[in-house]
Amino acid sequence: MAEKLSITLPPEMVTTIKERVASGAYASTSEVLREAMRLWMRNEAEHKERLAAIRERVRISRADPRPAVPIDEAFDRLEAEFTGIAGTMPDE
Repeated sequence: MAEKLSITLPPEMVTTIKERVASGAYASTSEVLREAMRLWMRNEAEHKERLAAIRERVRISRADPRPAVPIDEAFDRLEAEFTGIAGTMPDE
């Protein structure tokens, strides 16, 4: 069952909504706001999925039985990798 809400929006948003309705892109202000809510809800769901994926990767990493690489060694490896890549780039 639909529920009627009263909201306050800044003038720029109201103008944009009215323009979109006047252009025929939407039939009403309610339609614009429903579309905005659908997009927001989809964005929130995708954000939740991304966080879950990141948390899973962290969990897997923390559970990795291989020994940790000391930070100095990690930076040395990165520097060696970067030097190798930079050495193969053409001169500008």
